[in-house]
Amino acid sequence: MLVFLQKVIDVILPPRCLLCGKIVADQNGLCQECFDKIKFISTPYCLKCGNPLPTGNSVQSCSLCVSDNKNPFRMQRSRVYYDDASRPLIVDFKFHDKTENAEFLTRWLLTAGHDIWQQGADILIPVPVHASRLRERKFNQAALLCKELSKLTQIQANYTVLQKTKKTKPQVECDSRTRVRNLKNAFSVNNIEELKDKRVVLIDDVMTTGSTLKECANVLLKAGVKSVDALTVARVIKNS
Repeated sequence: MLVFLQKVIDVILPPRCLLCGKIVADQNGLCQECFDKIKFISTPYCLKCGNPLPTGNSVQSCSLCVSDNKNPFRMQRSRVYYDDASRPLIVDFKFHDKTENAEFLTRWLLTAGHDIWQQGADILIPVPVHASRLRERKFNQAALLCKELSKLTQIQANYTVLQKTKKTKPQVECDSRTRVRNLKNAFSVNNIEELKDKRVVLIDDVMTTGSTLKECANVLLKAGVKSVDALTVARVIKNS
């Protein structure tokens, strides 16, 4: 019955591309033209941070990870480049109330997390937003992604154990020198016993410099988690 009703709805209101609005075959998808513009992250990539490596590269770690001994993550993974093709999908989702994009973007998260699922994960935690920001936006985009991903992976999600307790300036308004200082002491952990020896996966929409994810990871590690992975839909690609 539900399948029949969906077919009727699709005839009256046919599914449309999430980017350009063209009629497409399936709900919550892209037309072929828009899909072909998306730049996916594929091998080879750094096994630590997930940053793409030059084609044909046989090394397992990028130069940034080799020189960085303070990286708190077991792994960092993203599915697509954050560029002119993917940005509208995420901006519409995050700032223009197109929460229907969450289902589509979560499918990318699921694929991006392949290495993480193989190594094992115990709990999904969305990067939190401050209460004042949540009132303004009405939802936390990372929490919506986390909810959908929990359904697909059957991995428990926890939306309250990690909280943002300090209101900060948006990271996009900070330069590289002030991003870390802006987030200092911004996050805290509740119910530490729920995290002890857990393999945590932090969920967010985009990784730019990684400052927010790193601050969250450090707080979680201090709380006694076994490991922290970072999983985002998209990332700004750095030259390694």
